[in-house]
Amino acid sequence: MASQPRPLVIVKYRKKGHESAVHKGAWKVAYADFVTAMMSLFMVLWLLSSGEPVKKAVSSYFTDPKGHGRDTGNGLRANGTGSIGVKKDEMARLKERLQQAVRQEPALEKLKDNVVITVTAEGLGVELIEGEGSLFFESGSAAPTGVARELLGKLASEVSKLPNKITIEGHTDSRPFIGRDGYSNWELSADRANAARRVMQTFGIRRDQVTQVRGCADQNPRNKANPADPVNRRVTLIIHYQDPLPQFRGQSTQPRNSSRTSA
Repeated sequence: MASQPRPLVIVKYRKKGHESAVHKGAWKVAYADFVTAMMSLFMVLWLLSSGEPVKKAVSSYFTDPKGHGRDTGNGLRANGTGSIGVKKDEMARLKERLQQAVRQEPALEKLKDNVVITVTAEGLGVELIEGEGSLFFESGSAAPTGVARELLGKLASEVSKLPNKITIEGHTDSRPFIGRDGYSNWELSADRANAARRVMQTFGIRRDQVTQVRGCADQNPRNKANPADPVNRRVTLIIHYQDPLPQFRGQSTQPRNSSRTSA
């Protein structure tokens, strides 16, 4: 009996480098998706553990990534959430705005030589300079005059629109205070700065917006060559720079100096 023919078996060998393109790169796509998901998770966890300033800064960026913002009543840029922050590059614009606010009031126009606005290392400084007369405070007194109240109220109405913190300083000349025993230029300068704070809070400055009230006496004269010069008697409002991420940056310790420009 004749044997049955064996079935023909064909064996094919696949050469290296000819794997299917689909199977060759599929793992890379899956790995990329995994890494993207992990990064998103870490970002969410970081935001949840961050402070409120960081959350606002991130929210502002995604709301208005190009930084165009929208103009608000004080002429300064606001982000998409409506909050306003004045940073270093915007202080010049705020300076112009405050100068314009003073010039718009006929009663305050005559004070343009007594109101000096300066961009400094700390922020924007607004100086109310007494000069020869008793323009803003009665002689030897911490009681503000009507003119001072009007001017401080105008400044407060503009500054209260900002989240920026402010400091108020009082300064005197070097002539000793004559009057009450134990009461010196230190007490007088501090009392005048504190009186300015109370007036400005009446016109809208928030309680938490004022960080310091300083009495400097005659230790920081405007005219250093002549400490007795009446121009050294002044109250200074400092509008500090707004830092979007304050916990990541140290506070500036540079002294205040720059050229001064009258309002």
